[in-house]
Amino acid sequence: MVFDRILPIVLLVVVVAVVCASVVVVRQQHVAVVERFGRFNRVLRPGLNLLIPVVEAAHDVSLMTQDLHLDYDAKTKDNVTIGLEVAIQYRVDQEPCADIRESGIYKSVYTLADPVGQIKDYFADALRSQIPTRDLETVFSEKDAIASAIGEDVKEKMVGYGYAIVTTLITSIKLPADVQASMNRIITTANDRVSATNEAEAAKARSVIAAQADAESMKIQGEGIAQQRIAIAEGLARSLSTIQESGLSSNEANMLLMFTQRLGMLEKFAEKGSSTLLIPEDLGSTDVMAQVMAAIEAERRDGGKA
Repeated sequence: MVFDRILPIVLLVVVVAVVCASVVVVRQQHVAVVERFGRFNRVLRPGLNLLIPVVEAAHDVSLMTQDLHLDYDAKTKDNVTIGLEVAIQYRVDQEPCADIRESGIYKSVYTLADPVGQIKDYFADALRSQIPTRDLETVFSEKDAIASAIGEDVKEKMVGYGYAIVTTLITSIKLPADVQASMNRIITTANDRVSATNEAEAAKARSVIAAQADAESMKIQGEGIAQQRIAIAEGLARSLSTIQESGLSSNEANMLLMFTQRLGMLEKFAEKGSSTLLIPEDLGSTDVMAQVMAAIEAERRDGGKA
C-alpha cells in the first residue's frame, strides 16, 4: 500500500527532472555548443532549445566583446626601458562559414585552452618587435601607429583560434624616474626659451612703438613751435604797423615794442613765484630805451660785429 502511494510521486519527480534536463535557454549574444556523448553535435542559438537528457550536454559560449588590459616592458632603440599599458578588445569570430567546424565558435571551444594567455603572449612578441626599432621620441609620436601594427599582427594569428581582435590601444607609456625627470627639464628649458623669446619680442615691440610715439610727438611739437613763431612774427608786424600809424617813427616804434616785450618778460618771471633776477635801477626810464636803441644803431654801423 505504501509503495503504491510513493510510486506516482517518484514517477512525477523523474518526469520533471527529465523535462528540466532537456530544456536549455540560451541568452542573447550567446550560443551553446552541444556535445552528444562528448562529441560535437551542433550549435544552439539564443532562445528555448531542447536536448536529449543524459545523452547531450550544452556549453555556453559568449559572443560579446571582451576587454583586456595588459602591461608590458620593452626597450627602445636609444636603450630606454619603458612600460606600456595596452587595452585590447576581442571577441569570438562570428564570420559565417559553410562548415560549422571552420567557424570561430567551433575553433574558440576546441582549439585553444587559454585564449587570454595566448593573446598576451602574441602581443608581447609583437610589441617587442616594434618598440626596439624606434627611439623614445618616435614611440610617443607614433603610439597609434604602433598599436595598429601590433593589432593587425595578432589579429591574423588569433583568427586561426576563432577569435577576432576588435581594437588595440596603447593607453599609457611609463618612463623610468630619471628619464622622466630629464624630459621634464628639457621641456621646462624649451618653454623658458620660448617665454624669453616672446618677452624679448614684446619688449622690442614696446620700444618701437614708444620711439614712434616720441617721434610723432616731437614732430607735432615742432610744428606747434613753428606755428607759434609764425603767429608771434605776424603779431609783431601788426603791432609795429599800428604803432607807426599813431605817428611815431620806425625807431621810436621799435623802441616802444622792445620796451613792452621786456616788461612782458618780467611779468612772466613774476608769475613763476620766487626767482632771482638782476635788473638796472633805471629800467623804466627812457635812458634804458635810448641805450638799447644806441646799441642797435652801433651794431648796424659795425656790420653786425658789435
